[in-house]
Amino acid sequence: MKKFSLYFFLMLLIPTVLFTSCKDDEVKEPTALTLTNYMKTSSVDLTQIADGFVYGTLPANDGEIATWAGNFYIMDIRSSNDFNAGHIAGAHNVAFANILTESANATKPILMVCYTGQTACYATALLRMYGKMDTKALKWGMSSWNTSLDRWSTSVGNSANGHANWTNAAAPTPSTYELPTIESSLTEGNAILKERVEKVVADGFKTVSGVDVLTTPANYYINNYFSDADYLAYGHINGAFRISPLTIADDYVKKLDPSKKIVNYCYTGQTSAILTAYLRVLGYDAYSMSFGMNGIYNNNTAWGSNKWTSSIPKSLALSTK
Repeated sequence: MKKFSLYFFLMLLIPTVLFTSCKDDEVKEPTALTLTNYMKTSSVDLTQIADGFVYGTLPANDGEIATWAGNFYIMDIRSSNDFNAGHIAGAHNVAFANILTESANATKPILMVCYTGQTACYATALLRMYGKMDTKALKWGMSSWNTSLDRWSTSVGNSANGHANWTNAAAPTPSTYELPTIESSLTEGNAILKERVEKVVADGFKTVSGVDVLTTPANYYINNYFSDADYLAYGHINGAFRISPLTIADDYVKKLDPSKKIVNYCYTGQTSAILTAYLRVLGYDAYSMSFGMNGIYNNNTAWGSNKWTSSIPKSLALSTK
């Protein structure tokens, strides 16, 4: 009888062990692959995130501000002190850390506003990936709204002029890498994307100084986001790759080395902010080069569009209400 009981027990145990063993041996799809597949098939690739991400048309005069502002839910992410000193009438002062929760209150397209347009572009990319695809950033930030708020003119520079690390050489050929490793217990693409955006918002905007990148380019994996023609005509930081459009589709993102500190730079720091938010969501250790080419070579004689000049700021009214 005891032998029969033992035999019966073992027969019950064996399927359980086999099932558990098979379950443990199942290979989970890498989180980064689940995320990128979801983003690609759900139209949340860089092509959609970066489409028309800046808004540069300001009201012509003070009398048009109310009508102009009424088209948007304006989120101003400057400090409360600076906001209270003067802002666009009707704007909402929001801490960067709260942009996702605040976006739920928007019943109109969101217009993100900051000091120079760079942090606003970073926020815009994150909000778009969070489902608010009609979000845009005010180009040049409040620096373009009123001359008294101009933070661009004191931030442009020309350290690249004549620098040994500024070159017109052809772009190096990138290698191909695996996607970064992302740690998550989630298995659904939409849930992973939401979790990743929330983490990147919590971590804040990640930037590096253009002078530092120019001086020590070997410390970074540098990606220049000029056009092909501008890359050669304007020059670029020595060793900078030119990987564009940097989309998930066609595996462009796999040309970035996930083991390196990746720096994106463009003309104004605004497009690179979009790229940086997107790449950080994908798990890359990415940074935006502050003020872009404007910050290191504003007087480049081959350059015209997207160059900051003192003629850009208007003198539109500021509200303190």
